[in-house]
Amino acid sequence: MRVPRGIGVFIAAFALAVVVCPHVYAQGALLLQDADGMAEVLSPTGHDAVYFARICAASPTRLRRCAAGELGAVIGRYTGVAGYDWLAMPLIPYLYSVEYTSQVPEQVSRERVQDLRLKYREAHLMSLGANVNEGDSLRRGWNQLVGAAYERRTWAFRFETTEAQDDAFIAMMNVEMNRSHFNILFRNCADFSGAVLNFYFPHIFRRHILPDAGITSPRQVAYELGRYARRHPEVHLTVMEIPLVPGFHHSSRVGNSAAESIIVTGFVIPIAILNPFAAAVIVADGLVWGRFPLPLRKAQVLGPETMTSLAESTAGSRAQKTQDPRVLVASGGTKNPANLIR
Repeated sequence: MRVPRGIGVFIAAFALAVVVCPHVYAQGALLLQDADGMAEVLSPTGHDAVYFARICAASPTRLRRCAAGELGAVIGRYTGVAGYDWLAMPLIPYLYSVEYTSQVPEQVSRERVQDLRLKYREAHLMSLGANVNEGDSLRRGWNQLVGAAYERRTWAFRFETTEAQDDAFIAMMNVEMNRSHFNILFRNCADFSGAVLNFYFPHIFRRHILPDAGITSPRQVAYELGRYARRHPEVHLTVMEIPLVPGFHHSSRVGNSAAESIIVTGFVIPIAILNPFAAAVIVADGLVWGRFPLPLRKAQVLGPETMTSLAESTAGSRAQKTQDPRVLVASGGTKNPANLIR
C-alpha cells in the first residue's frame, strides 16, 4: 500500500507535539456491544467500535479535535453504508439518536426508535447520500450509526490517550482512503478496532491460529485490551456498562467468540456429520482457548445523565511521570500508519 504524501507531515508534527506539549491525558474506550437482530441467531459475536473523548466528527467521514463541552465520537467499521469503510458519529446520537441527553426517552417502542433515527438522519446524515439503505434485521444500513442503545447493551473498556496520539490519529485517518472492502472473516468490525488500538498500543492486537482459526471477534479484542492493561497499569483501564434502553427490544448477551458462536447456534452439528474431526477441533477451540473471560461484574453503569463519566480522565488529575519522547512516539503507533486500515 502506497504511503500517502501527508504521512510524513503529520509524523513530524506528532514528534514535535510530544517534545513541546505537556502530557495531558483524556480518554478512549473500546465499545463492545451485544449481538443484535439476525446476527444474534446466525453469528452472535456482537459488534465493536472505538470511542475517543478528544476526537470529534467534522462529518461522518472526517475527524477533528473536539471543542470545549463536546463529548467525542464513536468510530467503527460498517458494511452497507455508502461504500465507506469507517464512519464517525457523536457519542450521544450514536447511542440515543438525539443531540442532547435531556432528549433521551426513558422507554421506547419500535416506532419511536425509527422516528428518532429518521429525524436525526434528515438533520445530520444526508451527506452520506439520499439513497443509502436504512437497514433492517436482515441487512444493515445507516441505522447502525444511530440509536445503538435501543437495540444493544454496550460495554466500554476505557483507557488513557494523549493529545499527541489523538492528533496523529486524526491526521492519519483524514488522509487515508476510506472505501469499504468489508469481509466478515478478515476485515470485520473487530479487525478495524484492533487496528485502531494497535495505533495506540503497537503490536498487541493480531490474529492467531487458535483461537477462532485466525478470525478476529469483538470479544477477543476486548480480552486482549484487558490483558495488556493488566501488564501496563498506566493504561488505567476502567470497565463501564451502557444498558439497553427499556422498550421493544429484549435483553441481550455478551457476544461469543467465533468458535463459541458455531457451537451455540448449532452449526457444529452439520459440521460434525460431514467431518467429526473438524467439529471436535471447533468444540475444543471454543471451550479451551476461545472463552475470553472479561471483567464485567463490577462495571460502573452509565445512563444518559452520567455519560460524561466516559469522557473523564482517570489519570489526568494525577502527577504524570516524565517520559522519554521516543517512548511516546512509539506508543503513538506511527511506525507504519499507512497500514492501519488495510
